Amino acid sequence: MKTPKKFISFLSSISILLVVFFVVFSFGFSDLKALFPIAFGEKELDRYTITTFQSEEGDVLGESDQQKKENQFTTMEQFIPLGVITPEVKSDAYGLAIPTAHASVILDVDSGTILHYDNGREQKPIASLTKMMTALLMMEEVKDLDDVVTITQEMRNVEGTVVGCPRSGYCISTRLQVDEKIRVSDLMKAMLMNSTNDAATALAIHLDGSVENFAKRMNRRALSLGLTDTHFCTPSGLEIEGEKCYSSAYDIARIVVEALEYEEIWEMMNLPPHTVITSVDGKYTHEILNTNALLGQYDGLVGTKTGFTPDAGYCLLAVNEDSRDQGHKIVSIVLDDPYRWENIQQMASWAFDSYVWE
Repeated sequence: MKTPKKFISFLSSISILLVVFFVVFSFGFSDLKALFPIAFGEKELDRYTITTFQSEEGDVLGESDQQKKENQFTTMEQFIPLGVITPEVKSDAYGLAIPTAHASVILDVDSGTILHYDNGREQKPIASLTKMMTALLMMEEVKDLDDVVTITQEMRNVEGTVVGCPRSGYCISTRLQVDEKIRVSDLMKAMLMNSTNDAATALAIHLDGSVENFAKRMNRRALSLGLTDTHFCTPSGLEIEGEKCYSSAYDIARIVVEALEYEEIWEMMNLPPHTVITSVDGKYTHEILNTNALLGQYDGLVGTKTGFTPDAGYCLLAVNEDSRDQGHKIVSIVLDDPYRWENIQQMASWAFDSYVWE
């Protein structure tokens, strides 16, 4: 007598269920979750890591109470690319706190290791730190920085700092003129060193036809980098009423790392005050200042970018290189910090005093 096929199928199903129950009870649910993270909704880990080391008092250095609660994206060292030197904490390292900053982050450029982190993924307006993404996109998308931009009224019709006026209401030279023709490189100089909003707007419209289209490009690029705490609205960092425009200290640091691939950006940021840019025909000249209050004051400062709006507060990013230790670079970010210049220097000193790259 032949065994019915339905009965055989039933026995097979029972066998599979028994195997599943045996695995669950043998390994436990948490072990299964570790083995099959995607099935349980776990996010894929990236290569960026947070170091957590203990001081003699038992506190994690560089980590606030908020970080301990918030830090759900710490990754393992195995996610750092092979051959990259990672920073190791020194035996005499001390803790770091930036109490006047709403958010602060220090990131090691080469390995992506996070050296300091406080409210690093909180979404906040970032003002003109936004211009780092604008600069990155111009370098990636414009083949020739000598391309010519024809200035329109729309490009000029922006608030805040503009070409020729280093502060709102304070002008030292001629503003951009309608129908003026000026090179992309000169607009980038004005945008990066003097943080001019009209230059950023002109670059965006030149590339994509409108601010709105360029903002879409910015957000696509942010997503391609895995930046989930960012939504750009304008190329300048000016907020739009009724629209949420934000990023985070961690996301900005990641953008800066990408921008470090282009030396031209950092050369422009370090141009001396009273640099002059001109229209292609030489008819118009514009004097540009530099917002970097630390320009030329000490070795190892690769560059800074400032930002301020009433909603964002005083923001600052800086890239420092430690000439004592094989030239490793770090990115420091503070958001909404009235003491940004003092603290950004303290952060660099702390990082190079507390870590060694080996």
